[in-house]
Amino acid sequence: MVAGSATVALAAGALVAPMLTSTAAAAPDFNYAEALQKSMFFYEAQRSGDLPASNRVSWRGDSGLADGSDVGKDLTGGWYDAGDHVKFGLPMAFTSTMLAWGALESPAGYTKAGQLDEIKDNLRWVNDYFVKAHTAPNELYVQVGNGTDDHKWWGPAEVMTMPRPAYKITAACPGSDAAGETAASLAAASIVFKTDDPTYSAKLLTHAKQLYSFADTYRGKYSDCVTDAASYYKSWSGYQDELVWGAYWLYKATGDASYLAKAEKEYDGLGVENQTTTRSYKWTVAWDDKSYAAYALLAMETGKQKYVDDANRWLDYWTVGVNGAKVNYSPGGQAVLDTWGSLRYAANTSFVALVYSDWITDATRKARYHDFGVRQINYALGDNPRKSSYVVGFGANPPQNPHHRTAHGSWLDSLTNPVKTRHTLYGALVGGPGTANDAYTDDRGDYVANEVATDYNAGFTSALARLVEEYGGTPLASFPTAEAPDGDQFFVEAKLNQPQTGTFTEVKAIIRNQSAFPARSLTSAKLRYWFTLDPDEQASNIKVTTNYTECGTNPPSVVAAGGSLYYAEIDCTGRNIYPGGQSQHRAEIQFRVAGGTTWNAANDPSFAGLASGTADPVKTKAITLYEGGTLIWGTEPGDVVGPDPDTTAPSVPGTPVASSVTGTSATLSWTPSTDTGGSGLAGYEVYRVQGTTATRVATTTTPSYALTGLTPDTAYTYAVAAKDTAGNVSARSTAVTFRTTGVIVDPGPDTTAPTVPTAVTAAGVTATGATLSWTASSDPTNGQDHVSGVAGYDIGRVSGTATTVVGSSTGPTHALTGLTASTAYQYAVRAKDGAGNVSAWSAPVSFTTTNGTTTPPPSSCSVKYTANTWGSGFTGAVRLTNTGTSALSSWTLAFAMPAGQTVTQGWSATWSQTGTAVTAKNAAWNGPLAAGSSIEVGFNGTLTGTHVAPTAFTVNGAACTVG
Repeated sequence: MVAGSATVALAAGALVAPMLTSTAAAAPDFNYAEALQKSMFFYEAQRSGDLPASNRVSWRGDSGLADGSDVGKDLTGGWYDAGDHVKFGLPMAFTSTMLAWGALESPAGYTKAGQLDEIKDNLRWVNDYFVKAHTAPNELYVQVGNGTDDHKWWGPAEVMTMPRPAYKITAACPGSDAAGETAASLAAASIVFKTDDPTYSAKLLTHAKQLYSFADTYRGKYSDCVTDAASYYKSWSGYQDELVWGAYWLYKATGDASYLAKAEKEYDGLGVENQTTTRSYKWTVAWDDKSYAAYALLAMETGKQKYVDDANRWLDYWTVGVNGAKVNYSPGGQAVLDTWGSLRYAANTSFVALVYSDWITDATRKARYHDFGVRQINYALGDNPRKSSYVVGFGANPPQNPHHRTAHGSWLDSLTNPVKTRHTLYGALVGGPGTANDAYTDDRGDYVANEVATDYNAGFTSALARLVEEYGGTPLASFPTAEAPDGDQFFVEAKLNQPQTGTFTEVKAIIRNQSAFPARSLTSAKLRYWFTLDPDEQASNIKVTTNYTECGTNPPSVVAAGGSLYYAEIDCTGRNIYPGGQSQHRAEIQFRVAGGTTWNAANDPSFAGLASGTADPVKTKAITLYEGGTLIWGTEPGDVVGPDPDTTAPSVPGTPVASSVTGTSATLSWTPSTDTGGSGLAGYEVYRVQGTTATRVATTTTPSYALTGLTPDTAYTYAVAAKDTAGNVSARSTAVTFRTTGVIVDPGPDTTAPTVPTAVTAAGVTATGATLSWTASSDPTNGQDHVSGVAGYDIGRVSGTATTVVGSSTGPTHALTGLTASTAYQYAVRAKDGAGNVSAWSAPVSFTTTNGTTTPPPSSCSVKYTANTWGSGFTGAVRLTNTGTSALSSWTLAFAMPAGQTVTQGWSATWSQTGTAVTAKNAAWNGPLAAGSSIEVGFNGTLTGTHVAPTAFTVNGAACTVG
């Protein structure tokens, strides 16, 4: 295990299996090794970027090769999040950390399953991406791709055309959660590679240390900065858990006790159950909150009772219950925490329960937690009332239709066409039952039950490795096998526009691209119509023209192919024909081949089988299709004197010229290359040159490129190379060197504290709470140092001459709770900046709580509603603020959907709908809402037409302000 007894093994950098002390191993109910083997495949199927030659997923190809080009960085690689193609950094890093933890816990399990190389390969792939994304000590790119734009389109990753912007966190706009989680991933992975590749391990650890310092020094939630992430992976729990989690993994990677002390210090700031001092226990470890895993890790590391108590309470809630409260269970035995992705929550908890059960000495709890972990994993594998697996490609009656664009393989931008999913996404764990009733429908359109995601498989995979270690299993001997294409991937359909005449042949031809093995774009397509020149016909008389074309302005041509054989070539170079929609996957050309008065098409090879009149075009292999110079469809006539394959690289581009140079950008332009090999010029590759190393940073189809994201007053060197459609690449051009404008004057570290908060007041005083507010501080400079900005405020309770910090706030207000009735209190506030400087305490404010018998004033509230739509679905979020002077002990939110939208499922509340009326009642954990406090709830829904936002909301029957 990672903690406790495994400390010595990990300090030595070896993957050494811990001794299992749980119940004796028995014959497994399932082949855990096969399930683990297939879960490794799933992560390979999620890869983005330039895939290696060892790629085992036959239906996946290179994708996202321009990621980062909008900011002048190479952000290729990493994993696509789920069935979409956004790269969300926070859940990706959480997944990596969980997988590394599992590799450290159960190396024998991975070895028995024959998957040790595969887990290391997957960890290297994703952590290589994090190294790329960490572009400066205090800069981390945390998302590539816009969620709204990405979700509008349903097609394979290899042919994406939408813009893919990159989003980052910096000292000026921080994200302690994302930076801390990425630090944890890099630190945990550094342990995995410490023996095999110490140089790489040290590299990962260097980045981990820098990122943790960034997370700790500049505090904030990443989704407040990268607002596009808020609709998908909002940091609901904040960053406190990542400060603990990241420090713990840095301690394990370095052995530096100061990191363990840091983890323990930050632990004391973790969340508690409402109006108690008890650590939160009614949720679980997931991409957003790692507190629960921290309970177990620090318990196993230190043996301290407070951590043991927190871990036991959490796992008891999931098993036997705590004070009458217990996670919901289905009749079939599934522990169901929440609607969306219920199986991943159970699997994550199962992994930690299994690890913790190996350490704990309490025999009752040891068996309880162990058996819970085994039971929940077995449920997902098929031990359930449906007798069905929830893992694609594994076990009995597995899901056939995961909500996954590339696996589906549509060429029509359609969730429903084709009906059958074209690829098997082996190893993917689907979301599972939405409620505690064991019910499930294998519906691709149900993104709640049938979504798959990298974080869904995280704890699940690590638990499988642990079960292989205990129970054994056998990996499949010939897995995976390459999938055979399910039909013609590229083809030509044609018909005669009119019956044959004595002087010409007129054809309507349609090029279709339905590729998915893997999907690919045709950007240099050429169609050839073959004919023979009759004895009385002169070659000079033959003309080919187009009267309708979707292939641009490239002129058609007539080419001699040897003897009397000729072909008319229609050149579609420049038109992107890709499997991405009704219009996008096809190109129509209507062309005429005309001769003299003796024209006779009867013996022309491409004429055979073409119908005329009202008949639909039919597939014909007699009209051939090429990409560049490579035949991809049809059969050439036997007497063709074919062109030699293109093995000639384009000419070297001219030396780039840098223009429009600013402090952060420049434009490169160069003399275009020519291609004489026959396949045609495809574009250019842009390289940044640093010493003897040249790194490709972008591709472009034109002889110019706009560089962005540069650093002021810095010298840059760039070169370009040309590439043709056959894949030949020229030598790089002579490089150009230029310097960006502007001189950076380092003002030095920020050593100036913020101004002291003023005008502290207490409002909304009740028997148990009050709301403090004050005039916001500013963060001045002494003229010589950097201004880091006000990061937040400490709230201090004043008792005599002592002031004790009891809370913190990022804004000039704070809700006090848990006070005692009829008691006098004094509080003060101080400001802190991003560099850690702290102001003096403000003048205190005094107040006395009420006796608790007064009648609270009527409810007063405000609501902010936001929505993110895609296709026929949308996600709605409601931020409810208690603007009254008294706390709410419970709340019921009500509103109407004005355009017939239907709520399908929600979170953080109990949702119901009757007609257009929607009601959300508080959950057990968020019912109390102090004056001045806010809570955010959300839901998914379906719609037809345009989404129209609700305009009126009530809470407990009182109207709310909407804004």
